[in-house]
Amino acid sequence: MANRTDPDARTIHGTNPQNMVEKILRMKIYDSTYWKEHCFALTAEAVVDKAVDINSLGGTYGGARKPSKFVCLLLKLLQLQPDKEIIIEFIKNDDYKYVRILGAFYMRLVGRPVEVYNYLEPLYNDPRKVRMQNQDGSYSLSHVDEVIDQMLHQDYLFDIALPRLPHRVTLERLNQLEPWVSAIAGDFDEEALKAEAEEAKKQADALLIDAAKERRHTDRLRLKDHGDVRDRRRRSHSRERDRARDDGRDKDRHRDWDRDRKSGHDRDHTDKKRRRSTSRERPSKTARDGVKTRKADASDPDIIEANAERAKLGLKPLR
Repeated sequence: MANRTDPDARTIHGTNPQNMVEKILRMKIYDSTYWKEHCFALTAEAVVDKAVDINSLGGTYGGARKPSKFVCLLLKLLQLQPDKEIIIEFIKNDDYKYVRILGAFYMRLVGRPVEVYNYLEPLYNDPRKVRMQNQDGSYSLSHVDEVIDQMLHQDYLFDIALPRLPHRVTLERLNQLEPWVSAIAGDFDEEALKAEAEEAKKQADALLIDAAKERRHTDRLRLKDHGDVRDRRRRSHSRERDRARDDGRDKDRHRDWDRDRKSGHDRDHTDKKRRRSTSRERPSKTARDGVKTRKADASDPDIIEANAERAKLGLKPLR
């Protein structure tokens, strides 16, 4: 049948190679239109032609979780189990980046740890852009070296659980791998790097010195401004005290003037009152003369006679 593994295929990690893909995902791939129309009766050589037409990477997408072309062709490779040389040619293909990633992902699933590191780490030098199909059907941008790094460090990629991969340090300690050397390490001169590091350190020190000077200058300006404000405040308080003292003096002066004016008015009023009382108590010379005249007239015989007549009549006597 079309969904069976090649009878000549060897077991991978102790199981059928197609079991590297979970059963639910396998069933979705078997039921997909792309699998039925384009993956039926494919050979290992014909898979290359189909892989050239891939324009994105991904696992499943959409609400129905449809499988992408990438995982369909991956399952076909697991079903056919092509020779190792074919997969190596996939990985070394510089013209088609999606073919390279398809071969690298197949190597990640079926290869031994040492083979995985030896064949996938050189792909760190491939910075080409690739399209990633997200689970909601949208696309995002990534790079070949990023996808390779995910293969080497993640446990789950493209909706497929990856076999456990020992750390590179562990294999180095077992002398199964050479120490990692970056491909761009030879492009740098150690002396030049040291000179650049020293120059960068000097620039950093100069920036720190400039920053310290600027901070001290700012502190001096702040202190000066604070001193000016304090002096202005002190002068303002001094002016307020002088103004309050002058106001107090003016109030005292007006109070003295009011008191002097009132005391002068009281003295004038007292003098007037005294003069008025003195004038009433002391009769004038004319009045004294009149009294003397009246006293002299009372001894007149005519007046005496008149008073006697008035007494008979019941009248008051003449004075």
